Amino acid sequence: MRSWPSPPEYGHWKREDHWKQDVIIMAPALLFLLGATAILQAHLLPDKKSVLLLPPVNFSLTVTDLAQVLLRWEPNPDQEQRGVNLGYHVRIHTPQEEDYDTMNTASKRVAILHEGFSASVQTVPWDSHSLRPSCWVSAELKAPPGSPGTSVVNLTCTTNTMVNSHQHSRPYQVSLHCAWLVGKDAPEDTQYFLYYRYGSWTEECQEYSKDTLKRNVACWFPRTFISSKGRDTLAVHVNGSSKHAAIKPHDRLLALHAIDRVNPPMNVTAETEGTSLSIQWGKPVSAFPTHCFDYEVKIYNIRKGYFQTEKMMTNTFTVVTDDISKYSIQVRATVSSVCRAVGLWSEWSQPIYVGNDEQKPSTEWFLIVFMATICFTLLMFSLICRKCHLWTKLFPPVPTPKSNIKDFFVNINYEKSGSNETETEVISYMEEPGLEILEDSVF
Repeated sequence: MRSWPSPPEYGHWKREDHWKQDVIIMAPALLFLLGATAILQAHLLPDKKSVLLLPPVNFSLTVTDLAQVLLRWEPNPDQEQRGVNLGYHVRIHTPQEEDYDTMNTASKRVAILHEGFSASVQTVPWDSHSLRPSCWVSAELKAPPGSPGTSVVNLTCTTNTMVNSHQHSRPYQVSLHCAWLVGKDAPEDTQYFLYYRYGSWTEECQEYSKDTLKRNVACWFPRTFISSKGRDTLAVHVNGSSKHAAIKPHDRLLALHAIDRVNPPMNVTAETEGTSLSIQWGKPVSAFPTHCFDYEVKIYNIRKGYFQTEKMMTNTFTVVTDDISKYSIQVRATVSSVCRAVGLWSEWSQPIYVGNDEQKPSTEWFLIVFMATICFTLLMFSLICRKCHLWTKLFPPVPTPKSNIKDFFVNINYEKSGSNETETEVISYMEEPGLEILEDSVF
């Protein structure tokens, strides 16, 4: 019998059925291989949860400079790494609490050391929170020896910027002045010595001011290595010596912006035009550029006795005033927060005067006082003259000639006789005794 060939569609269906059967048969094998691979990888990768972090070893504290401590430690040699990145958490206990993380095994810290220094460190996972940190290891620096009450007190310092004419590479130089009080329990022979450190530079004071007992109570550095625009902390250390007691040292850490005494503005000028007062000035002597300053202007009305102040960021100011007064003008400056932390204001600039003559109000007051004095003098003189009759003694009355009408009293008496035909008239004259005596005395 003759066989007929199969159509193409039938052959395609037959191959697809074979492929489905192969997939069904191989699926369990593939699943088994995937599971075995996952198990193998799980065994090959470290189990982070099983890693135990151990504390560092050989933790030490070393004073390397004024108010500076080096913290150093080493990783624990028994620590299993197993793919875990390790870091360290450091905690400063004294003189001031502080926490920070680092991957290094050494760290420098700036701190006050006259009260001692203590710190701790532990191992921590750097990029994972699933592991618990190790336990702490600690170290301590004892406070330096010294009798209580012998160290300096009220230690204060200020810096000031000046033009450096000796070195063109550093056009500005910074001076430093520090002052303090003697400890209440310090012996009379105590002598103090001051040092400062800025960055890596340390310097001892050479110019001291002394009290009545010849003890150093202030120090002056005309030139220092402090940067005019620096942001580092200034460390100041004062120790001492005595034959009768151990003098306890004293440290201070100072931020430059908090102790920098800014110079007053330069070239302050003012002029008036009618009722308009215009003021201008230049920036202070400073390493900071012009835009780094804020200003305050004080205008004092001498005639009326009041003043006004205005703050601004520019170096010009215009205000409306009256044209019959004289004004005193001063300006001061400070470095603005745009360029560094807010600090101290400068002293006021020297006053300049504009307006009418300052003597005019004084002349008016003088005239008022003078007239009042004259009136008072005349009043007192009048009272004295009245009480002591000085006016009559100084200016006696001028006598006048007698008048028959005023000086004599004429009494006319009429007497009648007994007869009706004859009548006799008798006239009698009387003089006042007082007038007669006055006439005799004058003439």
